[in-house]
Amino acid sequence: LGPRLRPPAALFFRGLALTERIVRRLGAGAVRAATAASAVATPQRAIGFVVVAAGACLVASQFLDYHGVEIGQSAYAGLHGVAKPPTVDVQTAGQAHSYLLAPLGVVAIVLGLLCARRERGWFGLGVIASGLVSIAVILLVDLPHGLDAGAETSRFAGASAVLDNGFYAELSAAGGLVLAGLLYYARPCLIRINSSGRAASARRRRPRRPDSSPGRVARSA
Repeated sequence: LGPRLRPPAALFFRGLALTERIVRRLGAGAVRAATAASAVATPQRAIGFVVVAAGACLVASQFLDYHGVEIGQSAYAGLHGVAKPPTVDVQTAGQAHSYLLAPLGVVAIVLGLLCARRERGWFGLGVIASGLVSIAVILLVDLPHGLDAGAETSRFAGASAVLDNGFYAELSAAGGLVLAGLLYYARPCLIRINSSGRAASARRRRPRRPDSSPGRVARSA
């Protein structure tokens, strides 16, 4: 029975050894790939990419419909997803504020590119300011105007103003700018704290030199 089991056992252990070598090579390759990716996709560049994406979304949202007046909305209450009430006075987000947020979005894109290349605290402050100004315009200008049916209430019965996707898109993009700017501005402070903490930890772990005083030498003798 023993000689019969030796060939299958040898094949089994050879297979295990081969599997181990393959797993080790795959693990080493994954480590190298992760190291290379971490060198390219740094937190600074990632935040810069988020700023660029949010700025581009802010610019694009200015050309999306954000306001409309639906006629006879109550008659379509039970037909959600089947039929929609007719909509008039459709406007894009940029029309409410003369496309003011489009240049702000371009400024945010430029700041995002600068954030990805260099580390300057005022880049983050500029992104935060762009986002806050955008939010102020959206809430103080776009929101009241978007919920105002205007003269359509006298022309049509049951007219009600509604906000469309453009409003929520520009608000989300502006909020993304503020959040990304805060992350970028806070990141250098965290790095300095972590660096000082690592230096202090290294000093604590540093081995102490043996005491070579005459008294200690005499006691050891």
